[in-house]
Amino acid sequence: MSEASVRAFFAERAPDVAIIDQGVSTATVIEAAAALGVEPARIAKTLSLRVGDTVVLVCARGDARLNNGKAKAALGAKPRMLGADEVEAITGHPVGGVCPFGLASPLPVYCDLSLKDFATVFPAAGSRTSSVELTPDRLAALTGATWIDICTIPQAAE
Repeated sequence: MSEASVRAFFAERAPDVAIIDQGVSTATVIEAAAALGVEPARIAKTLSLRVGDTVVLVCARGDARLNNGKAKAALGAKPRMLGADEVEAITGHPVGGVCPFGLASPLPVYCDLSLKDFATVFPAAGSRTSSVELTPDRLAALTGATWIDICTIPQAAE
């Protein structure tokens, strides 16, 4: 059902966006990058967080880490990750396929500025084998996301 809700979302809002089903697991950043033939940083992972009494989704580049200090400053409280059962119940998507499209419940969506490092990124599309390719700005526009800076990007070795 989850990928079906994502297909319906794109059929209504962006029929030009194709869902890419790799037929192999794209459930982790590393698996998705390997299946799509891109660097892990270009995978747009979706984090499901509880901030106080509110659940939010944050899309960030695949190699970024949530910075608790930045997140608390931007969101007003320290976020905590949701458990897998809670994620699927609230988003309608299984862990490994969570994305900000076709949600079971309306949720606030944020995009970390780290996504803007790339011309296009690959968020999941509601299943553990599917994704889409979008520009970061289109991802934010389609989901009504707010841009925030709450992640830390690993520094390249010198």
